[in-house]
Amino acid sequence: MNKRERLIAYACKEAGDWSRIAEDLRYAKDCTYVSDEPCITIYDEIYPESLRKLRFPPWVLFYRGDISLLKKQSLTIVGSRKMTEYGYRVTVHIADVLKERFVLVSGLAAGIDAAVHSSALAGGRTIGVIGSGFDTQYPSQNRELYEQMQKDHLILSEYPHSVGVRKEHFPWRNRILAALGQCIIVTEARIKSGSMLTVNEAIALSKDIYCVPSLFDFESGKGCNRLISQGAFMLYEMEQLKDIVPEKQENRKI
Repeated sequence: MNKRERLIAYACKEAGDWSRIAEDLRYAKDCTYVSDEPCITIYDEIYPESLRKLRFPPWVLFYRGDISLLKKQSLTIVGSRKMTEYGYRVTVHIADVLKERFVLVSGLAAGIDAAVHSSALAGGRTIGVIGSGFDTQYPSQNRELYEQMQKDHLILSEYPHSVGVRKEHFPWRNRILAALGQCIIVTEARIKSGSMLTVNEAIALSKDIYCVPSLFDFESGKGCNRLISQGAFMLYEMEQLKDIVPEKQENRKI
């Protein structure tokens, strides 16, 4: 068993738990687990350099779909699971413009994520990062998206196929969303939300953050407004999307 095979075996044995895999690696524990799931490891050439910059880069990523999308220019769009009509409309408009230039990355959750992926399916490319194994298609209303994306697009997970939904997986998953996109767009988010956690991870990686402003005292968009007040780029008209350059801009960082 070579080091790659051993790492995959650890990932299966430990149900994708990063810390336990790290301990197995440290002590070179024996492991007989064998997996035939498609996956890439941190040892592989196709493994994205952006993920290596994380404090806790995923050891193994199981996948369904077109793994070559990891080599293309990508951008992450995130937002509320409980989106408003305004949030949906803005997200679709933004995704429709940017899918011509970028692979769109999101979390395959309900709400904004689903809107991003659905838009990209029509003439673009998209990557979804999920917080469970592939035997679980969560949430259930996104099953059609799962089916479409795992054929011609890409879905990634740190977790072997049999691992179910656990609430702690989703905040942990957000670091991958932050790393994969060359910049991050938040279209609608509450102050306490997974989107804000994704932004924090992106800031740690020196990524540019773009936010859509919301109405005064509008709960579903207060997170975006706060980020703008702290120095995120404000997206206030569609023309700006043509000029998004996913590179660090020193004079406008949070």
